[in-house]
Amino acid sequence: MSKGTESRKQLGMVLKGYPRISESFISTEFLLLESRGVPIQIFSLRRPREDFTHRYVSRIRAPVTYLPEYVLPHWKTLVASNLDLARRQPSRYLRCFVSALHRAFRRRKGATVRHFLQAGHLAALRLTDSQVGHLHAHFCHTPTSVALFASELTGLPFSFTAHAKDIYTSEPDQLRRKIAKARFVVTCTAYNAAYLKELAGRETPIHTIYHGIDLDFFRYGASPRKAPPFRILSVGRLVPKKGYDDLLAALKILDRLGIDFEFFHIGTGEDENRIHALAENLGLSRRVRFLGTLPHEDVIHHYREAHCFALACKVAPNGDRDGIPNVIAEAMAVGVPVVSTRVSAIPELVEDGRTGTLVEPENPEALAWALAEVLLHRERFEGQLREARKKVELVFDNRNCIGQLHALFREALSPP
Repeated sequence: MSKGTESRKQLGMVLKGYPRISESFISTEFLLLESRGVPIQIFSLRRPREDFTHRYVSRIRAPVTYLPEYVLPHWKTLVASNLDLARRQPSRYLRCFVSALHRAFRRRKGATVRHFLQAGHLAALRLTDSQVGHLHAHFCHTPTSVALFASELTGLPFSFTAHAKDIYTSEPDQLRRKIAKARFVVTCTAYNAAYLKELAGRETPIHTIYHGIDLDFFRYGASPRKAPPFRILSVGRLVPKKGYDDLLAALKILDRLGIDFEFFHIGTGEDENRIHALAENLGLSRRVRFLGTLPHEDVIHHYREAHCFALACKVAPNGDRDGIPNVIAEAMAVGVPVVSTRVSAIPELVEDGRTGTLVEPENPEALAWALAEVLLHRERFEGQLREARKKVELVFDNRNCIGQLHALFREALSPP
């Protein structure tokens, strides 16, 4: 697709926020698609909330349009752009508007109206008579709602990528409707794909494409110090599905066993205050270091110094769960022993006893003993580390993963 790119239609990417430090897989996807000649426009429903990002984001050429995040205080802007669109195509707009109001009334969700107004603003501002030939949304909740409405308002086809929380916290009827209207759906694990196919039937193609990681950046070669204290590393958002309460309970068991360790955590989240307080209440303050959010250039150093990587994922009370956390693949690529849980799609990458260690979720004691085994007998895991790297090279190389996605978009943007 690199030749004649100027004459080809562009891919419109609809996101909830851009760029986001915790969604490096999305910005990496853009960079790799651009390297294959795919022209992209980015439409974000939210401005970045961090004041820094990963260094490679500056290499992405796609222009970014930020839409009004809420109706208030932007109602005048949204109304003006929607009226402009309505004047240009009154019949289509009225039909779509009445349908959106009906859905909002039936579901008793005011957010439906907001999503429609955002889609109308996007259509009036960037889609009508533009070079965008296909819309693709990341996450099947808000971004896909906006993309669906924009598709109905303009006639442009759309597709979406479904990830984790967005799938399992969505209303099944609404998700089924979005799948039915999409040209195709992408998801990042076979576990997700099975759920979506069972939910929606076989009419819309559903493709399993792993996110992948940059294997040149995450090179094999961890080199932790040989003497204790052992370094246990975890990278993840402080939210219920990550199981940091269980992990801290496991660390307390290690402490009682007299194992000399330090625990380093990278990330932030809505549970930050609760998890920090829990660490203090468990008497772990001297062993635990909460480092906050860091760019990849800093995170890689912590991987290389870690004796073990731990992530205690579980299904949250609201149904939220992980897919395959990229951080697990990153640790495996670098050569850090991984201890995690049998949740969702994690066993697709971490094969217990072969490429890592898995325990049942919400079982701090089992987690503690697994960590102790890795820390105290690392020599037993050298072969496992090499197998882990091979597994990541086989299924999680982002250059191979992006080839599958590029083929889908190339077909979507090709002339009929």
